[in-house]
Amino acid sequence: MKTTDNQESQLISGKSGLISSRRTFLQFAGAGMAGMALVAAGCKKNRYPNFETADGVDLGKDDIGILNYAYALEQLEAAFYTQVVAGSGFAAFSDIEKAYLTDIRDHEVAHREFFKNALQGNAIPALEVNFSAINFGDRTSILSTAKAFEDLGCAAYNGAGRLIKDKNYLLLAGKIVSVEARHAALIRDLIANGSFANSEVVDANGLEKSKAPKDVLAIAGAYIKTKINASNLPS
Repeated sequence: MKTTDNQESQLISGKSGLISSRRTFLQFAGAGMAGMALVAAGCKKNRYPNFETADGVDLGKDDIGILNYAYALEQLEAAFYTQVVAGSGFAAFSDIEKAYLTDIRDHEVAHREFFKNALQGNAIPALEVNFSAINFGDRTSILSTAKAFEDLGCAAYNGAGRLIKDKNYLLLAGKIVSVEARHAALIRDLIANGSFANSEVVDANGLEKSKAPKDVLAIAGAYIKTKINASNLPS
């Protein structure tokens, strides 16, 4: 099942006029995610059971494995921003910055639920996170971690895109990574204005850098307590 431009415009109907602020832009970017979960739920093909083995929670193989891989990362980001908004350090941000971070939290929760609904019986269980290295009472710690997560998320989607076989899943992954890139740009500019597309994330050819799943999980693993087995993912 495909998502047409007309369907997307219906999902965001009522949001007319010029986008006059970053917050409105973020809200606009994420408006279709909840509705897209219903689209993806009808696009399943093969079903693979998930097993919790001695080697950790098995993500699965083929497209199911890649979707579970993305689901794991979205669980991590959703948990992080939920704790940011609820934490004492949230008071260190201005009202408009709080609005930005709240919008990002809502997007990440929508992304998490999108994959959960798409995978249904093939979804890995909820992961246990480990945020002991993050100071949720400190603005600098919050933003530096947000930057790391957003940059990693963009690199992860870009690296996994070539592994996706179903064009419907590839289309939807492209729409999600576009939103993640908007998040990354905003967080980077909150830290240092104008740093949204520097050489850390964009290569000499003007292309966003990418990372293979094994490299992404090696980094993300520092914040995920649940052991993940990615041995069956395509490569």
